[in-house]
Amino acid sequence: MNLPAKPSEGLGVLHLFCKFQNQVDSVKVKKTITDSLSEGLQVVVVAMLGHKADLALMVLGEDLWDLRDFQSSIDSAGLEIVDSYFSLTEISEYATGVPEEMKQTRLYPDLPPENKTAWCFYPMSKRRDPEANWYTLPYDERSAQMHEHGRSGRNFAGRVLQVVTGSTGVDDYEWGVTLFAERPDDLKEVVYTMRFDEASAIYADFGPFYTGMVCEIDTALEHLANR
Repeated sequence: MNLPAKPSEGLGVLHLFCKFQNQVDSVKVKKTITDSLSEGLQVVVVAMLGHKADLALMVLGEDLWDLRDFQSSIDSAGLEIVDSYFSLTEISEYATGVPEEMKQTRLYPDLPPENKTAWCFYPMSKRRDPEANWYTLPYDERSAQMHEHGRSGRNFAGRVLQVVTGSTGVDDYEWGVTLFAERPDDLKEVVYTMRFDEASAIYADFGPFYTGMVCEIDTALEHLANR
């Protein structure tokens, strides 16, 4: 038997971006998701827009072996995994003073949120340029900038849920950012607004953006099969 591979706190978060093939076993895809939910994993299904992927599956679980098994099952069902991202839920070093309930929500989010079907994901890192090196700034300065950044995000409370997960040392960027919003333009507005904060405007580098609609797996497969 495999020994469990669990973080000391929080959850593993695996984003899988897939292309739909004619030979996809839709029954197995649906069974994989149903079985995973019954075993305590969280699975967010997203019908994607654009050429990068047709379907996104965001999977959260405590034991990384469960995420590995989910990936294997999806792959064997015929969905072509064209991109992926792995991260861990975390408490930011700049959020140590937040209430315990908020810490638990960040470590153990309950996804997907109700009535927020607009979705996007992007990875990001802080810059290490000679003229703009985040990691050479004093902690107090970094903390002040991140609190400003947080205030900007809280202006969208109720409209947008931001799930920021850590990926330093486990994937190409340092964080993964998943946004759930009521409307597609909420996604655009929150990212645009927060890019003016100093922590983002000077010190942030962004990876590719993936955008789509949160839905049930039956709905996603129906739209993909009718292409």
